[in-house]
Amino acid sequence: MAYDFLNNNPLLQGMSPEKLQFLMNFASSEKPTDIKEMMPFLLSAMGSARSKNIQFTEPETDLLVQILKQNMSPEESAKTDKIMQIMKNRRSGS
Repeated sequence: MAYDFLNNNPLLQGMSPEKLQFLMNFASSEKPTDIKEMMPFLLSAMGSARSKNIQFTEPETDLLVQILKQNMSPEESAKTDKIMQIMKNRRSGS
């Protein structure tokens, strides 16, 4: 799967080499195509990043989710968007 949206992405400008390497490894790894598998996969990846002292901003996390959604059906992608919106609302206290 092509990740053309990563090319010239402003989020990647000035990103630490460690974080950029983690992101590229994440992008090239085999990812689930089902939403039921997506959240555990994402949480595992974020835990792995934390263990390496890598933290992602909200826009960077959105980029990780966008990478995950590349192989999803439109229906699964829409469900993912809804779940991510619920998570954002909870974090912001809305």
